[in-house]
Amino acid sequence: MRERGLRPLQVWVPDVRTEAFAAEARRQASLVARADESGDDQNFIEAISTPWDEE
Repeated sequence: MRERGLRPLQVWVPDVRTEAFAAEARRQASLVARADESGDDQNFIEAISTPWDEE
């Protein structure tokens, strides 16, 4: 692959098997459901957004 001009790249992704991931998914799904009912899109976006440099 290197001979073809490609290089390896490592990508880290959340472990979807953890309870922490499941809890966060539930939290975000709940926010989506509530925002859908209220029509308050901007508050929803801010509530589920995490600053890129927070973690």
